Amino acid sequence: MSDLLTPSQTVGPFLSIGLTWMHGHLVVAEDAPGAIRISGVLRDGEGAPVTDGMIETWQADPDGRFDHPDDPRGASGSGFEGFGRCATDGEGRYEIVTVKPGALGDGQAPHIDVSVFARGLLDRVVTRIYFPDEAAANAADPLLSALPPERAATLVAQPAGEGALRFDIRLQGDGETVFLQV
Repeated sequence: MSDLLTPSQTVGPFLSIGLTWMHGHLVVAEDAPGAIRISGVLRDGEGAPVTDGMIETWQADPDGRFDHPDDPRGASGSGFEGFGRCATDGEGRYEIVTVKPGALGDGQAPHIDVSVFARGLLDRVVTRIYFPDEAAANAADPLLSALPPERAATLVAQPAGEGALRFDIRLQGDGETVFLQV
């Protein structure tokens, strides 16, 4: 047996059996107090929509807490799962209905963690959604403040009407979204 590396292979078309569910895009009910709609388009390196991708989100509750035993402050007990999942449609669009998370209390601005799964990726890519109405917190955030302004801008959602934000994700090329190593 050889210890030589073998060429990697990509997956595709993306297999979604068992990964989507009817209300996966609803982190909260659409009529929940403070509900916001985050939508966007997933695009590949050439700018074409990715029609068989999946967007996953995970976030703190409005108080900046997680109902999870790994929260260093202890599980919030709120019952807020903070998890959403949405397949992209025939035009590469996705939508998540959630609430704005609170700050975590460690210098990070309020944000939503995002995982992107799509054809051509060997593993998920991870990014964040920051909020446009948090200018001071965003300026102090360790991640955003370490990036050149034009790159940091790829992580900040844009207002898209009352209770709505737009967050497009570009996998490569001009305007590529900043992705994190995890």
